[in-house]
Amino acid sequence: MRYTILAPSRDGFLGHLMDGLRGILDLHGHEPTSADDPELGLAVQVIDPAEPRPFRRQSRGTFVVSIMEGEPGDNLLQRAYPFLVRTLSNLLIYVTDEDGRRVLHFITPELGHYEVGYDRQDEAAFFQEVYRRLKPLAQSRFVLDNIFVPDLPRELWDGNETTRALAEAGRRLAALDLLPAPFPLEEYLSPRDLRHLKLLYGIGGLSYGNLSARHEGNTFWMSASGIDKSRMEVIGRDILLVKDYDPERQAMILSVPADREPRRVSVDAIEHWMIYREHPEVQAIIHIHAWMDGVPSTEVNYPCGTYELATSVAELVRKAPDPAAAVIGLKNHGLTITGRSLEDIFERIEGRIQRQVPMS
Repeated sequence: MRYTILAPSRDGFLGHLMDGLRGILDLHGHEPTSADDPELGLAVQVIDPAEPRPFRRQSRGTFVVSIMEGEPGDNLLQRAYPFLVRTLSNLLIYVTDEDGRRVLHFITPELGHYEVGYDRQDEAAFFQEVYRRLKPLAQSRFVLDNIFVPDLPRELWDGNETTRALAEAGRRLAALDLLPAPFPLEEYLSPRDLRHLKLLYGIGGLSYGNLSARHEGNTFWMSASGIDKSRMEVIGRDILLVKDYDPERQAMILSVPADREPRRVSVDAIEHWMIYREHPEVQAIIHIHAWMDGVPSTEVNYPCGTYELATSVAELVRKAPDPAAAVIGLKNHGLTITGRSLEDIFERIEGRIQRQVPMS
């Protein structure tokens, strides 16, 4: 993977941190390059809290880590998260000074928050731990592209019994307080940055969780990206039919109505596609940012929407005693739950869900 670090020369802890990051990335065989390299895999930038600016990606395949200094204390996640959004980052490292001890707070788009403390006495171990946290970004490939085929049969343009069940399931998740509303990007991004974000990813907001149900064969209906899942109404805009996956283009193939402009499907469609294709008995899947005790979990917290995360989850579903009744933990992220129906999933999870995902 090629990387770039965008940080002016500086004294103090941030300067030392940037030097250490260059060293550990080089040590692990990553190649430094320029910010405009179309093959750039990882961009690390230091941001000014008074004027946070996004890194201008040239490709969807570039992961961005933003680093800033901030104040410790209560509500740190709520204070730090808007900076992740403003900088369009895949990861925010929020550095605090806590009684003379530097702490790196890692903030993820999925509302993950975990810490790595700086140890002056063992800097090698510290930078190895920081690299371990960055490694999932360095190893991942987004599956974000959609291929829209306007061939959805006319009788499905207004949905069917399955899409109505999906809409009702979205309302039930909201009633359980498991679907945070879409993040109001327009409140944090300039019009120019919002246009850039939509051009890159085609989303209207940041929302958490998704759900799907099998249609015919290996095709399935799934919630769209960046919407309020408690208000899914329009086929092609809120709920889409996933037909297949094109590995050469790393894109999901969608069947959409011919009379409307479609919205992108959820970034986790590749994960659902893998599960439905392998397990005909699975009829529904729900993904939520919550937790349950005693569930098997992925070992690496790959980013949402990546082929690597999908592969890790599909492998654990395969190993489950009953793949059609699996509850899989996504490290520092949430749960993917399979079922023989949407109702079956709700019967198994209600009363057992913990809204706080444990971070490690």
